[in-house]
Amino acid sequence: MFTNRFGIEVEFTGITRQEAAEIAAQYLGGTMNAAGGYYDTYKVKIPDGRIWKLMYDGSIKCQKKEGGRTVYAEATYSVELVSPVLLYREDMEKVQGLVRRLRKAGGFANKSCGIHIHLDGSCHTPRSIWNFVNIIASRNDLFYKALQIAPERMRYCKKMDAFLVARMNEVKPKTLDQIESIWYEGYNGRRNDHYHQSRYHFLNLHSFFHGHHTVELRGFNGTLHAGKIRAYVVFALALNHQALTQKYARYKVVQEENEKFAMRTYLTRIGLNGDEFAACRKHLYMHLLGNAAWRYGSRENVRSHINTRNGGQIHEAN
Repeated sequence: MFTNRFGIEVEFTGITRQEAAEIAAQYLGGTMNAAGGYYDTYKVKIPDGRIWKLMYDGSIKCQKKEGGRTVYAEATYSVELVSPVLLYREDMEKVQGLVRRLRKAGGFANKSCGIHIHLDGSCHTPRSIWNFVNIIASRNDLFYKALQIAPERMRYCKKMDAFLVARMNEVKPKTLDQIESIWYEGYNGRRNDHYHQSRYHFLNLHSFFHGHHTVELRGFNGTLHAGKIRAYVVFALALNHQALTQKYARYKVVQEENEKFAMRTYLTRIGLNGDEFAACRKHLYMHLLGNAAWRYGSRENVRSHINTRNGGQIHEAN
């Protein structure tokens, strides 16, 4: 799961792109170059040759702190941190350290900001892409509630399209060409347009077919909380691994009476188990209702449920 390559885009405001680039260069031990262009990009080249970018994004509501208040700011305060290709074990600590530095310098994310995670598409097959669609679609509501996707971002992060999911499971595609045709069905415009409307979904396959050959997950609110960003990355990698390795993921809407327990057990099942990911699991289910430890709410409720189900006879497990 953690050998799959990924990249991350983190949107924030509070400091300028130049300030953010200077912080990145200092922390990463790199050199900064003001590349300019349409996105007024700053590039930071680190010793291993990889390049981090600090770019303008028109969707970000620019703000800054002034006299203890949050006020509007000019466009230079729109910052999108774009990483190079990363590996979890080798680079996650570096990502978290940089995010902490940016936050300490005054950077922050408001409700207009998001985080996008790009997953290497080179290992994906028609079956695994179809799996990915069904995995996300089956848990649309649970994921959106768990991640607390801000209403301000919904136009850039829509739920999986019901028509797309139905068509995918009706056609049962055997080739990537078939999946591509289904993905763009019903849209106008050229498929190779960078800002094609199909891209604005939790799961974005436009980047897979007409981009950097990556599967993009867009369902994360902006934050400069290092722990939350780590949780989002491991969640994305786990979903990707499930899509790649599960023989067949069918579409079935999941409706759980205990949301928190359902999310915890799902995360454990897809690989986020053990003490290493305990904090990640909590970040990912903290906004859900229910009890993470007990399916029916508490030990007493479990015993009551078993008692009712067994006609009054409680059988203790050995």
